[in-house]
Amino acid sequence: MAPRTGEHATAGIESLDPVDWSGLRALGHRMVDDMFDHLEHLRDGPVWQPMPDSLRQELQSPLPRKPTPADVVYDDFRRLVQPYATGNLHPRFMGWVHGGGNPVGMLAELLAGGLNANLGGRDHAPIEVERQVIRWAAEMLGFPADASGVLVTGTSVANLIGVLVARSASLGPSVRQIGVDGARLVAYTSAVAHGCLPRAMEMAGLGRAALRMIECDRNGRMRLDMLAQRVAQDRASGLRPFLVVGTAGTVDIGAVDDLAAIADLAVSERLWFHVDGAFGAIAALAPGLRPLLTGIERADSVAFDFHKWAQVPYDAGCIVVRDATQHLETFGAEATYLKREDRGLAGGGVWPCDLGPDLSRGFRALKVWMTLSVYGADRIGAIAQQTCDLAAALAQRVDREPALQRLAPVALNIVCFRFVASDGDLDRLNADLVADLQESGIAAPSTTMVNGVLGIRAAIVNHRTNHADLAIMVDAVLEAGRIRAAKQKKPPVIHRGQVYREASRLGDAGTRGPFPAPGAGTLAAVPP
Repeated sequence: MAPRTGEHATAGIESLDPVDWSGLRALGHRMVDDMFDHLEHLRDGPVWQPMPDSLRQELQSPLPRKPTPADVVYDDFRRLVQPYATGNLHPRFMGWVHGGGNPVGMLAELLAGGLNANLGGRDHAPIEVERQVIRWAAEMLGFPADASGVLVTGTSVANLIGVLVARSASLGPSVRQIGVDGARLVAYTSAVAHGCLPRAMEMAGLGRAALRMIECDRNGRMRLDMLAQRVAQDRASGLRPFLVVGTAGTVDIGAVDDLAAIADLAVSERLWFHVDGAFGAIAALAPGLRPLLTGIERADSVAFDFHKWAQVPYDAGCIVVRDATQHLETFGAEATYLKREDRGLAGGGVWPCDLGPDLSRGFRALKVWMTLSVYGADRIGAIAQQTCDLAAALAQRVDREPALQRLAPVALNIVCFRFVASDGDLDRLNADLVADLQESGIAAPSTTMVNGVLGIRAAIVNHRTNHADLAIMVDAVLEAGRIRAAKQKKPPVIHRGQVYREASRLGDAGTRGPFPAPGAGTLAAVPP
């Protein structure tokens, strides 16, 4: 039912609340039930499907001037939006490092929307929830309890904050007034670091040319000898090294830099040590993976996402800074309309707007707080370990298949491989195979370049993914690869049932058609 407007009007004042809440309440219950049904039966549908042009056109309509009943708009959502989403809820979405979300986090979003809290500042409970989340993040990383931090949209913004705090620490707070002209600052990171780091240097006014991209070893880790050599060269040239960024989980193959060695070099060279741990930082919650992060506890700042391996719904990025004073000096400012008081709603000490660029901020901390509270950090760590175990199993399967070639070592949860044929353009072939799988709805890997060749990239991040999902994806690559290699003309039409007759050999007792039954052969599903 549509909420009616105008009936609360008093002296020309309207409210957007309905006069009778019963209709909207019923619609709300229906929405929650429908979404639970959607989550429960993900395996019954395609991973992704392209949106028809006719439906895209419907979303190009003019600004609505008149009301539309809420149930009609919801029906439009069900018809136009829900079937054509990214697909990262599905257990066979493996293309990019996207978390799978979780049902408790979904409900937390509903609660946060109901409160409509602005977490830019002031003294209220939602900000205390965010402060609790930051303390938990600091504990996870091995940072001191009084470390500073703030939640942001994602690691791209968190890395920008890290660069800005490092810039301020090097040049002093006066850089905010006088700028960086003539400072000649230079920074260092891996040659395979995420593209947001050069952009952060741009936005910090330093320029991407001031970021030295250091060569990696055969395992995808930044070479420390080359790093030390470049720092020495830059100092000899009169430049001012100020920042080194280590990576915990590279975007292409999931490699983790030698963070302890980088920490040693940062101390000896007086550099700010920042870690881009977009997804890899969550490995700190898994006892079997934690040693890979040795040295992260010595960083000056760490950026990571809760919406990746921690399975929190988008978006939920985080930056944690060891020195709270340095963090505050980089962003803290007091305008007259934001004057702090000793009492009342304008109290509360340091506000989140003093720790980042945003004044208007949603209550994204609630879904993080509820996810960690309901499932527990140990369970989240176990999911991270599980995805790495699945990736190792996938790598073994790839190595056993004569038609497949693994392109890189598996450090964490990412497997890069390609289909090989006797002739033809293998880069084009593998790109087409990935598009074939995506458009079929069977699986959604992605592509990446490894050592100059294009490969299929399978990132196992979703807590719902199991061994059967991996087998289905590999079988699809092999089948589609054979078809394409034989014809090299027209894209094959892949039918889910046709391609996966081999799936029966997996021995999963419960299946519905070509798709494994929910929960078949898996420990991955997070309980509600």
